[in-house]
Amino acid sequence: MKSFRILAVLISALMLLPGAVKADGEMQYADLGECPLEGGQTIRDCRVGFRTFGALNAEKSNAVLFATWLSGTTGDLAALGYIGPGKMADSSKYFIIAVDAFGNGVSSSPSNSKGQPGETFPRFSVRDLVEVQHRLVTRHLGLPRLQGVMGISMGAINAFQWSVSHPRAIDWVVAIAGTPRQTAYDLLLWQAQLDIIRSTRGIEGGGLKAMKTITAVHNLNAWTPANLNTRIGPETLPQFLAESEKIITKYDAEDWASQVQAIMTHDIFRTFGESAEEAARFVKARNLVIWAKEDRMVQPGPAREWAGLLSAETLELAGDCGHFAFLCEKDAIQAAVSGFLTKVQKEGK
Repeated sequence: MKSFRILAVLISALMLLPGAVKADGEMQYADLGECPLEGGQTIRDCRVGFRTFGALNAEKSNAVLFATWLSGTTGDLAALGYIGPGKMADSSKYFIIAVDAFGNGVSSSPSNSKGQPGETFPRFSVRDLVEVQHRLVTRHLGLPRLQGVMGISMGAINAFQWSVSHPRAIDWVVAIAGTPRQTAYDLLLWQAQLDIIRSTRGIEGGGLKAMKTITAVHNLNAWTPANLNTRIGPETLPQFLAESEKIITKYDAEDWASQVQAIMTHDIFRTFGESAEEAARFVKARNLVIWAKEDRMVQPGPAREWAGLLSAETLELAGDCGHFAFLCEKDAIQAAVSGFLTKVQKEGK
């Protein structure tokens, strides 16, 4: 019985030493001074982590930004095989710029900020994440624009935001398991997780206790009942949760909360009077939108509807892995991305 195969692969990949990614993919940092946020606050001593893979061409026209998911790092993207020659983010064709989001413990975060630690860390939005990515690309790396942006889960949310924040700065978007805005069901999940963290503040070891509790809540929505009931039974549930805790409890609770709050306020239609039709008219990039039919963490409805308005290329993942279809159906995703990008290159956007 391969009850824990997917989980075991994920754990082993995430536990790889930093030295596992050499030369192509070395950790780099951009010290940006102050990063003003749309809410009026400012991240002081603002630092953004990133890794690059592949080579920039002479025309500087093959740069692709890859945004990270909730709590994920650029090291995770590489370790899990999403970046590299012949991979989904193909570094033999593109200059991949993988960027660590605020709040992931690598870029400026509640856990690593000396001047604004913990709960005092400024609240940032998905739009703020995109603005600092744009700043990194144009000012720090000196690139006039990107060819494309891609992301998974929260990374896909970033990609959707790019299409309306900087419509002329990209030719294409690949968004996997993301949403242009939150549904009420999505918000219930994130609110529950946020409340768990808030309820343990001020308690010794509260952060760790919070993340242990979040482990069960997160898994409840990440997978489908059919998937969990097939892979594990009541007698092996404690083992499953223990293995899951090895992943979830390595994240700082305040870091997690900061990114959850950014996800909760995400809505690319806000600038357009909540009109999806107006937002769609603003988009210049070609889109590939991929969603999981049984996703209970990021409801697929808004992404499906947005794709329709854009006349985007689409792929619906029909398996029972739920949100983690991006792991279970990785080959199908890679084939769809490859086909989409081949078509884009052939047709010249």
